[in-house]
Amino acid sequence: MVQSLKAAGAAILAWALTGWWLEAPMALMAPWTAIVLVASTVYRSVRSGVQQFAIIVVGTVWASAALAVTGGSTLGAMAVTLPFLVLIGNYRRLGSQGIYGATTALFVITYGASTAGDVGHRLLETLIGAVVGVAVNAFVLPPVHLRSVWENLHALAHRSGELLASVAEGLRGEDGLSDAGEWHDRAWRLGGTVQALADARQWTSESYRFNPGRRMRRNGPALPPADVDVAWQRISGHLVALTRTLESAAGDEPRLVVPSSAYLARCAEVLGQAATVCRVDAEVLEESGRPPSASSASLRARRDAALEEALAAHEALTKEIQQEEGAAVATGGELAVETRQLLSELVNLADGHRR
Repeated sequence: MVQSLKAAGAAILAWALTGWWLEAPMALMAPWTAIVLVASTVYRSVRSGVQQFAIIVVGTVWASAALAVTGGSTLGAMAVTLPFLVLIGNYRRLGSQGIYGATTALFVITYGASTAGDVGHRLLETLIGAVVGVAVNAFVLPPVHLRSVWENLHALAHRSGELLASVAEGLRGEDGLSDAGEWHDRAWRLGGTVQALADARQWTSESYRFNPGRRMRRNGPALPPADVDVAWQRISGHLVALTRTLESAAGDEPRLVVPSSAYLARCAEVLGQAATVCRVDAEVLEESGRPPSASSASLRARRDAALEEALAAHEALTKEIQQEEGAAVATGGELAVETRQLLSELVNLADGHRR
């Protein structure tokens, strides 16, 4: 809402400067430019402003030259101008700004102004709009993105914990692998949250560039190091591998041999404690930025206890592989390896919390 109101205000201010005060002949160029330059970050406004002004200069000069060459023919000028400018506009490095060369050319051609004074007015109006748009975005509540990183980290921890709890509960049942396909699908969907976290981290970093109000707008706790993102990305990868193994051992025609129910129950014990660790991490992430309290110490104690029990259960799990027979040993080994790597990442996160 803030960005939308800023864009509207920038357009009105640009029109007031060019249409009302300067009485420019094509004043709409200023608000048109200003409104699109109130972007989601100040850096993006500056970068887009430079790109847009450059492409508008090309469009204006090209269209004016085309009008002069064709003797003021609108159709002829369009035929000479648009194929080239639309082609240039689709150049990947120009991004969304590329199309403004062609649209600017259309404005110039339809207005039929091609003298040096007219070209100068177009460029001045565009420059005023660009300066207004960037200035409004930079100095009026400049956007800083902090919450998205915390929200995505919390979502990863919470969803990982819920998935692990579901798998642990299922493995304890009589038909322990009946929901293995659903587990694997949920694990794959964590990849979307991982990507959203990476995008949020990039937006946060970008929002501080060229931002004069970054200290004033700082409204949240300092972000955790990027290593935390990597750890949760790896955890989601281990969940995908773990649930893929379980899915391969499920169904009427399994590709892997199912381990014994005793082995699956022991695996459920490990995953149940890992689920507790992830859920506690989700609570810690939800409380980030608040003053330390007794509940924070309690959460850390709960996490440490659950992680210790998970490691002990995993040690017992590796010993029980020897009780499996035939090809079930391979399946049990895959489960043991993936759960161990999962726990290793949770241990690394615990070390990070203590630091």
